Amino acid sequence: MIVEQIWTGNAYRNFNYLIACEETGEALAVDPLDHEKCLARARELGWEITQVLNTHEHPDHTGGNGAVIAATGARLLAHVNARDSIPGIDRGLQAGDVIRVGKTVELEALDTPGHTMCHICVLSHTETPALFCGDTLFNAGAGNCHHGGHPRQLYSTFAEQLAQLPENTLIYPGHDYLANNLAFTLDREPDNERAASLLEQAQKQDPNQALVSNMGLERQINTFMRLDSPTVMARLRDAFPDLPEQPDAATVFMKLRELRNNW
Repeated sequence: MIVEQIWTGNAYRNFNYLIACEETGEALAVDPLDHEKCLARARELGWEITQVLNTHEHPDHTGGNGAVIAATGARLLAHVNARDSIPGIDRGLQAGDVIRVGKTVELEALDTPGHTMCHICVLSHTETPALFCGDTLFNAGAGNCHHGGHPRQLYSTFAEQLAQLPENTLIYPGHDYLANNLAFTLDREPDNERAASLLEQAQKQDPNQALVSNMGLERQINTFMRLDSPTVMARLRDAFPDLPEQPDAATVFMKLRELRNNW
């Protein structure tokens, strides 16, 4: 499996992806908003885009569908319940469905509600797993729930699915929010030395050569995966004095999401 991360350079800081079979050159385009860059890169590499995958229905992820499909004849894949919000879906995906690209690539669809209720992530069946996570999980952050989602569902996705992934799982998010998310981590956990050191690197990062984190690193720097940190808990109680003495993890997650909404 070959992965090309494509930096759009737009105001939303989107990442698009091409996932290719090295034997056949067939490729899957993930959320190809910048259709010109995606098509050009595929041509440069000699790849044929045969499928387009949308992680969810927001326009900054679906906006390139028409142009890519018109140019390539690719089939469109998205969540099975997104048919009313994403026109022209050829294959509706459910949890556990396998997406094959060429002869060598297998990706498993995960049903990951929260950012929206029709959101999927895809996990590669490779020796080093890779998660293409749209707007569910960001480097050092979590998706918002403003436009068709719910924070309790997002917590369930984190706790029941993402938390179970191996430490070496590579993370390919839908946007580059790393520096801002690390700043929020440090606002919530000022003594997080790993986040502080990484923030210096992130502020100088060229998004065309972006850091690819993994689940092990996320567990060190992502506030939404550090719900039992004593510092996180103490700082949260400062913001929410009525917090129960021993709040459950879902409550901590949702309070953090509330703070992040206005931070």
